[in-house]
Amino acid sequence: MRKAMANTEVGDDVMRTDPTVIALEERTAGLFGKQAALFVPSGTMANLLAILAQTSAGDEILTHSESHIFYYEGGGYAAVAGCSIKFVDDADSPKPGIMTAASLGKAIRPSDVHFPTPKLFTIENTHNRGGGVVWPMDVLKETCTFAKEAGLCVHTDGARIWNAACALGVDLQSLAAHTDTISACLSKGLGCPVGSLLIGDQETIDIARHKRKMLGGGMRQAGVLAAAGLYALDHHLDRLGEDHARATKTASALAEMPMFDFDPAKVETNLVYAKLSEQAVEAVGDAFVWQDKLEAAGILCYAESVDTIRFVTHLDLDDAMIEEAIGRIGSL
Repeated sequence: MRKAMANTEVGDDVMRTDPTVIALEERTAGLFGKQAALFVPSGTMANLLAILAQTSAGDEILTHSESHIFYYEGGGYAAVAGCSIKFVDDADSPKPGIMTAASLGKAIRPSDVHFPTPKLFTIENTHNRGGGVVWPMDVLKETCTFAKEAGLCVHTDGARIWNAACALGVDLQSLAAHTDTISACLSKGLGCPVGSLLIGDQETIDIARHKRKMLGGGMRQAGVLAAAGLYALDHHLDRLGEDHARATKTASALAEMPMFDFDPAKVETNLVYAKLSEQAVEAVGDAFVWQDKLEAAGILCYAESVDTIRFVTHLDLDDAMIEEAIGRIGSL
């Protein structure tokens, strides 16, 4: 990947003359069956641009309370886009973070001068804080179709959309067919050092390109970064199933340890959300204490809450390293 980055041809992306960026955008748009794509520095910017391009200040976004857009993006939907958020319940959903058409219908406000205007519905696939779960295709189609019929634009936060396609055994166009825009991260499952893309119709992407410049996201010789994305599409997509298999193995092993109390069958992709047992919390401390303890043992992880730790499998890990990690965790 680094050789590809060093040897690539570059231009000026702000002036639309970088051939490598153009090649990445055109290829990605084709993979998702959309008209256009825009290369941006981060997934957070891609999501914010999707909001800016499809809403106006004062509009309302409907999404899940554990969504990345709400939880991890610095309140950009409010501070920059001037939008409010209303949560859609998942009580009737088969999985955490997945929203049904019925729940969305209950959350949409009627037209009234007292209320903000519902404008954008966002989903996350895979859903990070839901445990890396994948949207079932039938629920995805039904909910997104309902949203559009209700007059909403639909955006998919697809930071790990590649993993969703792998887990479901479907192509990317199938996952993007019912959404107006979709963000796709290159620096997670695909292993690039930086970069995401926003994909959609030409008009929306043209608006997003202008907003990207406004936010300071216009990059000049960005082909050195886009080259990593092209390399990843060629070499890292087909191997994502290996990460999923290693996550499943890790989850099964951790679930047998007395320090954890969770169902490994709920692991669907490359994220393992392992809840600590009461015994582990009483003996050592909460998840943040355990995170430090695991890091001291050479295991990098993330405390998602006071009682749950997230482990992620990725292309830098092989089977031997997974075995080593399981052994080290079990020895604590």
